[in-house]
Amino acid sequence: MRSDSDAVVVGSGPNGLAAAIQLARQGLSVLVIEAASTLGGGARTSELTLPGFRHDVCSAVHPLALASPFFRSLELEQHRLEWVHREVALAHPIDDTHCPSLKRSLEETAQSLGADAASYARLLRRFVARHEDLWADLLAPVHLPGHPLLYAEFGRHAFRSAQSLAGRFTEKTTRALVAGLAAHSMLRLDAPVSAAVALVLAAAAHSVGWPFPKGGAGRITDALVACAKSLSVTFETNRLIQSLHDLPASRLIMLDLTPRQLVKMAGSALDFSYRSKLESYRYGPGVFKIDWALSEPTPFASDTCRRAGTVHLGGSFEEIAESERAVWAQRHPDKPFVIFTQPSVFDSTRAPEGQHTAWAYCHVPGGSEFDMTERIENQIERFAPGFRETVLARHTFNASRMESYNANYVGGDINGGVQDWRQLFRRPTSIFDPYKTPLQGVFLCSSSTPPGGGVHGMCGYHAARSALKYLARR
Repeated sequence: MRSDSDAVVVGSGPNGLAAAIQLARQGLSVLVIEAASTLGGGARTSELTLPGFRHDVCSAVHPLALASPFFRSLELEQHRLEWVHREVALAHPIDDTHCPSLKRSLEETAQSLGADAASYARLLRRFVARHEDLWADLLAPVHLPGHPLLYAEFGRHAFRSAQSLAGRFTEKTTRALVAGLAAHSMLRLDAPVSAAVALVLAAAAHSVGWPFPKGGAGRITDALVACAKSLSVTFETNRLIQSLHDLPASRLIMLDLTPRQLVKMAGSALDFSYRSKLESYRYGPGVFKIDWALSEPTPFASDTCRRAGTVHLGGSFEEIAESERAVWAQRHPDKPFVIFTQPSVFDSTRAPEGQHTAWAYCHVPGGSEFDMTERIENQIERFAPGFRETVLARHTFNASRMESYNANYVGGDINGGVQDWRQLFRRPTSIFDPYKTPLQGVFLCSSSTPPGGGVHGMCGYHAARSALKYLARR
């Protein structure tokens, strides 16, 4: 079969688009094929509840998009991407009187943490001051770091468990902040490397912020697609690829897919050893997600929560640790840790005038079909009494439906696989060129490769660099 393209990219999530752009920047002709009717993978916005209420289908808040060296190089703001920042990036209510928060200012945040002020500032100050150097080394596969001392200092803390990291603090407010940040990892809080995500997100809050795109996550996709089209990348939607034989001939095939899809598509073409490694790749907990159309802003008791871009609802360190432990024990927590945001308060394009949208999810066992609506809303009511009275409509995704919506979310796992110490660098099979497969010219570029989950495009960027080196050797 003939093709007019040097490279074919399967999947149009941020990583697939990043791979396409990087290859096109080097003069290759690129075709992107997407199974759905719209482009975007995890970065889509849609009217899920009522007309005029625009909801982020998957990702909503994007600190790593601004941290991403590749995205920064694209200057996506030239493609009408506008970021909305909040002075309070995160609020974390614990009870009626305690609500710690992360603000853009490291010093201001530290001073609000009482006896932990000096320790918190000391932990993060160097990472914040040199954040661009830090992101360059962290958002990459295993390599000789460009800034080895900074990288080593980060690793000294990051390879600890969140429980261990929280142990350096005495205030329950600081410990709760650590728990909420670390729980984004979807690991148990006593697991090694669960501290890494806490450090990354805290450093991001104090350096690039936790912004969201005006108009919704789909605007990130719009900007990436516009950038790709300016480089003559072409697109084909509504085309499901079930086998590598379905693809047009090309010099390169870039797969924004997880190992499970590669096994299905390649079949017996994969050698036994590589196939076995892919089949043993581990996926983590899923998510249960709710979007709401609201008649008014969420009535949080705390003014800090009302001013925050993101709110963590889970209480103390101990409560959040128990919630995440339950999920790994294949139980549905009675009091789940909930990540909540209400962008319409700060972005009027998200809902009809005077009304609002809200977005939240919690972790559940992989593949779960259990309805967590009541338990999530109980957590919201705990800190925002009267919330249910503001609900006009709701839309839910259980973990199973998340996978039906996007096959990359295996069992509802939005991170593309467990990111613990065993799969932190060996994603999906090896630390040495993790993007290249044994098949000639076939590369993986999804979040199942380093540096892992998040809307940053760095998996696709590094996969494209690997593919370009492969072409140079031929």
